[in-house]
Amino acid sequence: MRATKRVKFVDSSTNNNGSHVILNVGGMRFETQRTTLKKLPATRLSKLTPQLSFYDPVLNEYFFDRHPGVFSQILNYYRTGKLHYPTNVCGPLFEDELSYWGIQREEVEPCCWMTYTKHRSTQETLQTLDSLGLDTARSNMNDLIKKFDWEDDLHFMTTGQLPLAKRIRLITWQLFEESRSSIIAKIIAFISILFILLSITTFVLRTLSIFEITEYDFVDVYIGNNSTEKAFVLTTGRRNIVYGFDIIEWICNSWFTFEIVLRFILAPSKRVFCVSILNWIDFLGTFLFFSTYILYNVFNYDGHYASLDLLSTIRVARMFKLINLHPRLRIITTSISYSSRLLVLSIYFCFVVIMIAGAALYYVERLSDISQSQIISVMDGIWLALTTVTTIGYGDIVPKSLLGMILGAVTTIFGVLIIDLPMPIVNEIFDNFNKHLLARQQLPKQRRRVTQMAIPRKIKPFIPTNRNVHHQHET
Repeated sequence: MRATKRVKFVDSSTNNNGSHVILNVGGMRFETQRTTLKKLPATRLSKLTPQLSFYDPVLNEYFFDRHPGVFSQILNYYRTGKLHYPTNVCGPLFEDELSYWGIQREEVEPCCWMTYTKHRSTQETLQTLDSLGLDTARSNMNDLIKKFDWEDDLHFMTTGQLPLAKRIRLITWQLFEESRSSIIAKIIAFISILFILLSITTFVLRTLSIFEITEYDFVDVYIGNNSTEKAFVLTTGRRNIVYGFDIIEWICNSWFTFEIVLRFILAPSKRVFCVSILNWIDFLGTFLFFSTYILYNVFNYDGHYASLDLLSTIRVARMFKLINLHPRLRIITTSISYSSRLLVLSIYFCFVVIMIAGAALYYVERLSDISQSQIISVMDGIWLALTTVTTIGYGDIVPKSLLGMILGAVTTIFGVLIIDLPMPIVNEIFDNFNKHLLARQQLPKQRRRVTQMAIPRKIKPFIPTNRNVHHQHET
């Protein structure tokens, strides 16, 4: 019969009068009283028993392969009841350690909340940069298949490749949507930028008088003795431009039409494509060009051109399409969107100051000589307050009384404070995004992964059953 070795566990509560516990955390030994660990029930350290796998009966200590620097603060929390944030570790690491030891993160002292929550804004910034995809020049095939929702394609599941038509669709979509994915995509992006700038330049230059063709109408003027004479009258209702501008506009808008139709056909989600503001700007600019051209040249509309040209100014908004082609421009728009609440609050306070100052300026001016006052209504006071708060200062309406001048100076001070105070916060948000983008671009694209740590388990000693003992006696 095989002899079995019995292992006797020594309860640490029997040593040192049951008051001391030795904790080995990451190679650093900590010693404390058991009553100290009992101060926080339902935590990992409050439930220490010799039957746990991390108890060493030889050294009479509990070993935890965790961060020793963070544990010093956690043990101090057991002793003093105050949890402070260590400044020499990263925020997510501290959160992981708190979760391991069974401590709520909300128990951090208020004096450390700013330091403790700073990493949360960093994580939100990194998530935003991930969603923008600024550091991704070319999406891999798996991401594209998920984007187009082709994971359940039968041909892909059987052969591991997409059909030829879908592969062509993916390649073409990358050429028009991911401008940095290949040399051809960069050429297409350059052509698109060239046509946008050319269209806007044409839209601006055609308003110059040197490119206008002046039209005159000849009318019969009656002179004495029933004789008539031809006289020309300047036509102010129509403005014809040099024909070359129309050719350039046709070439540019033909490219815009081809681009937006093709992008709509290749879009993974038609709904997402249709709700995009940039796509609506592109569509309206192209639609207004063709509609006005048909109206003037096909139906010979003789109305005033400026009323329709005003709607055509949306073509200048195509400059916003350049935002998708440069990471810094997207950072600016993202920073503004993140600061929207602050900007709305600033606009609200501007509105309140303008209304109060406008009404006050009107009634203050009435206290002086009304005949010399330029503020004859509250609307005039509001206009004066608006130009003062925004520091424009047209000078068309000014206060005449001494009290009105003082009130105008005070309004200017409030305007400067309301407008300038939020700007450092918006600048800080942009600087935060910009620094993380620069740091992110310098990191390697593929990083080394660490496998999960194996949790040790107790090995139960082998105890032979009665059947095994009987079999050994027979042999």
